[in-house]
Amino acid sequence: MANLKEFRTRIESVRSTKKITAAMKMVSGARLRRAEESATKARPYAEQLRYILSYLLSRASDLRAPPALLTGRPDLNAVLLIVFASDRGLCGSFNAGIGRATQRVIQDYLQRGVHVRIICVGRKAADLLKNHIRADVALLDTITDGLRPERTLETAQALAARVIALFQAREVDEVHLLYNRFHSAIRSSFTNLRLIPVEDTFAPLEALPAIPLIEPSEEEVLQLLLERNMTLQIYQAALESFASEQGARMTAMDSATRNAEDILTQLTLHYNRTRQALITKELTEIVAGAEALGNR
Repeated sequence: MANLKEFRTRIESVRSTKKITAAMKMVSGARLRRAEESATKARPYAEQLRYILSYLLSRASDLRAPPALLTGRPDLNAVLLIVFASDRGLCGSFNAGIGRATQRVIQDYLQRGVHVRIICVGRKAADLLKNHIRADVALLDTITDGLRPERTLETAQALAARVIALFQAREVDEVHLLYNRFHSAIRSSFTNLRLIPVEDTFAPLEALPAIPLIEPSEEEVLQLLLERNMTLQIYQAALESFASEQGARMTAMDSATRNAEDILTQLTLHYNRTRQALITKELTEIVAGAEALGNR
């Protein structure tokens, strides 16, 4: 049986842990509100731009020379996966989930004989995938601190420029964004968005509510929109991932705080029982000693 000092030490330790987890929950909650607002406000722009490019993709046969960024290349030799995770842990299954989903995507391409190139946004993504690096799976770069709010746009612009350079150099033929789309503090979903060629995710043209009017010409608009779309989709993925991370961390810290409260209750109960048992034992010894003296 543990003595009272050990119980007091454990109780103080759990109380300290509870204070830390409660503080982290509050910080993540504040960050989550800002991140959710940013992700929600940016969605209409990203979706509308994808809608316009999807429309242009359906009319690619009418264009004089449709860009490869729009239509892709006929032969797929190498694919680039841009994986968004976090730089820190203590966010539940957020990182493990994106890691498992990414590994499934990698295996699918390897079975098709396609080389895989990876850029990790977040230190944890690189940690989860480092054991899968081999001759036909290359980790090109790991970007840390890239999802901080003040650096998100800068990260997206730099990544977009690098992606275009890799594609034009024919080092990759297809590009995908792998990230968690934010739904609520307790729910996010793995998303695999094809960036190159543009993914046609919309309904047939006759089912669309409106057909965009494009001026001065579809070719000129395409040249402008393709690079902006690259930046915007990466930016949106970063916002979604950051919001999902904060939601997962807030939920994990809330569970940790509740668990700490339960452990404190149990430890306090055991402490009081042990203390009561010691007091009873001491009283019994005093009574027994008094009786022994009285019988002399």
